Amino acid sequence: MIEALKPLVLAAVVTLILGPPVLAFLRRLKAGQTVRSDGPRSHLAKAGTPTMGGVLFLIGLTVSTLVLAPPSPLTLSTLILTWGYALIGLVDDGLKVILHRPLGLMARQKLGGQVLLGLVAGVAAMLWLGRGSVIQVPVTGWHWDLGWYYPLLAALLLVATTNAVNLTDGLDGLAAGITLWVALAYGILALTLGQGELVTFAMALAGGCLGFLVYNFHPARVFMGDTGSLALGAAIGFLAIMTRTELVLPVLGGVYVLETLSVILQVVSFRLTGRRLFRMSPLHHHFELGGWPESRVVLFFWALAIIMALAGLYLLTI
Repeated sequence: MIEALKPLVLAAVVTLILGPPVLAFLRRLKAGQTVRSDGPRSHLAKAGTPTMGGVLFLIGLTVSTLVLAPPSPLTLSTLILTWGYALIGLVDDGLKVILHRPLGLMARQKLGGQVLLGLVAGVAAMLWLGRGSVIQVPVTGWHWDLGWYYPLLAALLLVATTNAVNLTDGLDGLAAGITLWVALAYGILALTLGQGELVTFAMALAGGCLGFLVYNFHPARVFMGDTGSLALGAAIGFLAIMTRTELVLPVLGGVYVLETLSVILQVVSFRLTGRRLFRMSPLHHHFELGGWPESRVVLFFWALAIIMALAGLYLLTI
């Protein structure tokens, strides 16, 4: 277990060291975040905070994984996929904050890139990385061979996870803190499965998030942007794919699911009845507008993330 902590520590240290120069560069680039005018008024003070800070933990994750993981197609695949989704987010962020195109990438461009990467990842996992096309149904012990439908499931999973993390990234330290616990759960799971490369990757991901929180917890000095949120979602999604826990991910990453469901339910309720279920969605804003301080909301969701991660691990033992 001590060996498994090395990637976490190295990624955290690299992320911490890179913080000051990267933040200075983003300020010179004038990569400041714009803030929604219809959001909580307390968020208006965040306008201009540097974004695209996801590159910080991405570098920490990459350095730690390459230094400590056994060189293999799986190691490279996890990093390439994570950076691929990060690149989509980086382009989107750049268009918004540097070229001042408020909407960034067009929705179909962004979604198209995510689906394409997801399909490639599904095929690679099935044919080249030894994952196969069988999914396991938790608790029941059932197995289901999807054959060539598996890449479609993989793409759906990756697109859903990346966008769920993106929705979750609305408060200082929220997405990074939640992903820290989900990544730790996957590190423990991979350790029990004897998947050394995934142990290193998952723990390095947790370490990158931990180091990033020093700069991202309230009051945040930098935001991860879509660069970071899409990368985190891809990393978690691919961990689920390679550990064959696609159907357990909604429990392990239960907070992502709650945040996404709150948005869906809000839209459906308003269209059908003209009323909103929540003060504002995603769900974290509902608590904010209810008078909770931002840090309290974040810590509450972190605690919920820990409970869900433990529940997911327990589910795999039944």
